[in-house]
Amino acid sequence: MKIFMSVDMEGIAGISHKEHTARDGKEHERARELMTDEASAAVEGALDAGAEEVVVGDSHGTMRNIIPERLHKDAVLITGSPKHLSMMEGVDENCAGVFLVGYHARMGVHGVLSHTYDSRVVYNLKLNGEFVGEAGINAMVAGHFNVPILMVTGDKAAVEDNKKILGDFEGVAVKEALTRYAVKGVHPEKACEMIREGAKRAIDRKNEFKPFLVEKPIRIEVGFIQSGMADMAEIVPGSKRIDDRTISYAGEDGIEVFKAFRALITLGETVL
Repeated sequence: MKIFMSVDMEGIAGISHKEHTARDGKEHERARELMTDEASAAVEGALDAGAEEVVVGDSHGTMRNIIPERLHKDAVLITGSPKHLSMMEGVDENCAGVFLVGYHARMGVHGVLSHTYDSRVVYNLKLNGEFVGEAGINAMVAGHFNVPILMVTGDKAAVEDNKKILGDFEGVAVKEALTRYAVKGVHPEKACEMIREGAKRAIDRKNEFKPFLVEKPIRIEVGFIQSGMADMAEIVPGSKRIDDRTISYAGEDGIEVFKAFRALITLGETVL
């Protein structure tokens, strides 16, 4: 049994500010350790529950955050950027399920460091008319391979909001937002214990969870922070301008739509 794990940073216990999450942040090195420890806990739980292979994808920022020598020795690590499937590089039809570890709520939701892929560019994202965040669009990629989301860990808002979108999964909330940059959370060691046990439960319950399958044609709408970003994103062939700041794209193939989404926001970044 193979498990793919996408690991972000904003939803990790003890992390509350860009000084943790930014590459040049004063507390980034400590945040990397916390992130690696939670990933290792999820790996250990998966292996204890019968997984034979666990592929860990570093999914935050530069995607070079997880400390290889600190990660559980039986994990396979995918690190570095750019990757064709970004946060989901490594998922395929051979996976029994996906863990989303250290995830945060989508842009606009009251959560810790909430955003959607790029807080400098993306104001909101819709998938077939419904607002989604990173977990939603990434679950669509997993669903393309008929693979379910088994577990989501992160802040309370990330777990609760994504259950509304994705349906049931094993949720592990290790902290709660007081404000966007202030949190109330458990000790990092306790968080790792919670995640380890959550991973075990997720695999034990894997037959209860269904892939996130999106009705075709799959249509995304990317709302940009300012109109100049939409000007550049409109270059993507097949895209359509909806209003001053919103570009849509539709297709029959989930991976094509996901790659178009990546192209839209990458072009939007060029006006920063």
